[in-house]
Amino acid sequence: MKRRDFLKSAGAVAATAAVSAPSVIDTAKAQSRQETMLIVSESGPNNLDIHGVGTNVPGYEVSWNCYDRLISHEMKTGPSGQPYYDKDKFKPELAEDMNVGDMSATFKLKKNAKFQDGTPVTAKDVKWSLDRAVSVGGFPTFQMAAGSLTKREQFVVVDDHTFRVDFARKDRLTIPDLAVIVPCIINSGLVKKNATEKDPWGLEYTKQNTAGSGAYKVSSWVAGTEVILERNDAWVGGPLPKTKKIIWRMVPSAGNRRALLERGDADISYELPNKDFVELKSAGKLNIVSTPFSNGIQYLGMNVKNAPFNNPKVRQAVAYAVPYQKIVDAVLYGLGQPMYGKAPGAATQVAWPQPHQYNTDIEKAKKLLAEAGYPNGFETTLSFDLGFATINEPTAVLIQESLGQIGIKTTINKIPGSNFRTELNKKVLPLYLNVFSGWLDYPEYFYIWCYHGKNSIFNTMSYQSKEMDAFIDGAVTAAANGDKATYEKDVKGFVDLAFTDMPRVPLFQPYSNVAMQKNVSGYQYWFHRRLDYRALVKA
Repeated sequence: MKRRDFLKSAGAVAATAAVSAPSVIDTAKAQSRQETMLIVSESGPNNLDIHGVGTNVPGYEVSWNCYDRLISHEMKTGPSGQPYYDKDKFKPELAEDMNVGDMSATFKLKKNAKFQDGTPVTAKDVKWSLDRAVSVGGFPTFQMAAGSLTKREQFVVVDDHTFRVDFARKDRLTIPDLAVIVPCIINSGLVKKNATEKDPWGLEYTKQNTAGSGAYKVSSWVAGTEVILERNDAWVGGPLPKTKKIIWRMVPSAGNRRALLERGDADISYELPNKDFVELKSAGKLNIVSTPFSNGIQYLGMNVKNAPFNNPKVRQAVAYAVPYQKIVDAVLYGLGQPMYGKAPGAATQVAWPQPHQYNTDIEKAKKLLAEAGYPNGFETTLSFDLGFATINEPTAVLIQESLGQIGIKTTINKIPGSNFRTELNKKVLPLYLNVFSGWLDYPEYFYIWCYHGKNSIFNTMSYQSKEMDAFIDGAVTAAANGDKATYEKDVKGFVDLAFTDMPRVPLFQPYSNVAMQKNVSGYQYWFHRRLDYRALVKA
């Protein structure tokens, strides 16, 4: 790219991101290039606290890098040859030792661990943090409950540097649940000073400020524009990161993000259109890593509580009307695993995700819609998260066109990324696109979140089925007791029922696509699909 063309592109960045593009480059150059990483993405965090109300997926990235947990995962070699978290192996992070018994786990804390303001980390901070996670409600509390961590009484301070977790029951998800983002350890003294009677857990303070002992701390944040993180040189949770400063810039235009990468001014980007990733990989000037989402699918959800989607035949008609192959060809460009078209008679697998039996069949869809009492179709809205528009928007347009062929007229509703999670959790959107990836890579964990009828945050379809709940609960119990035959029966049972009732239509298993300069190494794939800055190195 010639200099004058790049300047035109930089000007477009300024217009799109509401900041001057040269500042993207000049800020990075103010630091040693080797010690500063410039990341550009489509959207950014709406909250710095994983326990916050409606914290979006980019917010996970901040929490992961700024807070410690008691334990983390070991790494293994992933499907693309990159480091990939090992779901079954754990290592200490804030803890230096872990002893797991039949009904409890005891952790010895690192005595030299300090929060980012220099305050020592104690077992009292750990208890307060886990008490907070099971008490604030919403997603964090449900996440803890997924591992049978529900009561403050389960968290016990033994002494200043010894902490115990008592198990509510035998549950194979309990220990893995302590290694996800939610049970992060917070500087309780600092947050209590900034709490109020109406906000006893200090959520307003931690929305804007980090208060952890992790490898990085947020030094500045302009919502929708930029996050700057500085290394915590006192971090003891692992090897000190090589990168001192992270500049994470929100650049909504995919074309501008690509231009910054190709120019060499940005070090890493993700959330580009798949077509761009394919072309960049073919050009060979950047490293492109594509990894299937663990335990994840992109899906079309329907609110089954209200007409017309309370009728199973309407939902099945929608499933037959989806233009699956067009989405694979025009949106994914091969960077995604189809989740449709299972061969007739093929056995259901004890696995998730797996393809359903539906293919695009417009005539069959019309027939089912007529049988449901809608021979002329109906009108509805199709919503999606604008923060991930590069995949969502073309997918929505293709679905809109195809549903129109069976008489369903859809108005596309683009919800800003900062508001999408809140709107989704209201459970009022009639038809919507979303992606869900279960942090603990077990089929029953995905179904607990997405299909269970009892207080399930991500059962955004308002789906209720006693039979489904029995299958899910049975699988959880069988897994804890080592009852393989019952476990396999129940997993097959809930998968088959999901594909019969079809409250959500799996479209594809997405890939996590990341583009990096050739001199950047250390990328690791994690269950949360966000960047781990701690391992990133720039030569």
